Amino acid sequence: MAKQEAPLTPEALIKEVCRRIRVARSYWDAHNNAACRGERDRALVLYNTLSKEQKDQIPQVLRVWLRYRSEKYFGLHRTPPRSH
Repeated sequence: MAKQEAPLTPEALIKEVCRRIRVARSYWDAHNNAACRGERDRALVLYNTLSKEQKDQIPQVLRVWLRYRSEKYFGLHRTPPRSH
């Protein structure tokens, strides 16, 4: 995927975080764990750049899934995926 040339506006950044979380959840529902892990990691990188006020604009359902539910399955305490 190509790098973006200009940084995202705050509104676009929030939309992109929400989009990535939704994509990760769709991969999760499809039992595609490798793709889910990658999208979740990208979403977390963007999520961690947000301010407190911006994080509050993300729907609570998405925030909960990103921080708690997915941490249960993809956290550092889990066995890492094996390489192919």
